[in-house]
Amino acid sequence: MSAVSPTITQSSTSELLPSIGSELLRAESLFCERDERVLFEGLNFSINAGEIIQVEGPNGSGKTTLLRIMSGLSAAYEGELFWKGELISSARIEFLSNLLYLGHKPGVKAILTPVENLRALMGIRQSVTDEQIHSALEKVGLYGYEDVPCHNLSAGQHRRVALARLYLSTDELWILDEAFTAIDKKGVKDLEALLQERAQQGGAVLLTTHHELQIESGFKKLQLGKPVSNESLARNEELVAEEVDTEAMVSRGGMR
Repeated sequence: MSAVSPTITQSSTSELLPSIGSELLRAESLFCERDERVLFEGLNFSINAGEIIQVEGPNGSGKTTLLRIMSGLSAAYEGELFWKGELISSARIEFLSNLLYLGHKPGVKAILTPVENLRALMGIRQSVTDEQIHSALEKVGLYGYEDVPCHNLSAGQHRRVALARLYLSTDELWILDEAFTAIDKKGVKDLEALLQERAQQGGAVLLTTHHELQIESGFKKLQLGKPVSNESLARNEELVAEEVDTEAMVSRGGMR
């Protein structure tokens, strides 16, 4: 597979804004393979302040794997990562302190209420008030469920608790794996507006989604891979499942 670079895409309603922010995260010559199959090689790209980059590709092309590598969850790759120009191995604490990662698992404690989960998740990173937490939960459609133990909520509602973190976060970089899952049309529009607002404020977003993004200010796309066999997909799903506990721990801030 040849080197892969992001291609610019543009919304139909507005011209793409130029990238004028400073570089946050950079990947150089990334190589990754799974089950003797190359997912990507020679991959070079950077994420700048004010940018939104959507990673695209067919199932099994390495989208989730790439996001796990970029967030520091996986070391199964060759190449280098840099945070603000410094090797990420030397800047790991600063990098993780400025990263919000949402993966396939929400990282929600079932015994706690949505308010208690957000208080715990955000409290180790920044100061938030209960008023801010209640407002965030309302924005993701959980008004009236603030004090219900999460073991009484659906899987979709757990996902919404995790998404509420985006309305509280001041982190410079958001890495989001299928963040639009399990939200209604209004929630989709609200989340798109939030991503655009975050970028306009100088934050950066790297995400995967099967949803067709409608971001008026424009965004970039990074295209990965080629279709793979069902057998390879099944093996990939098994490997991702084995990594779930680590992913949930990072979502809860346990590796920071």
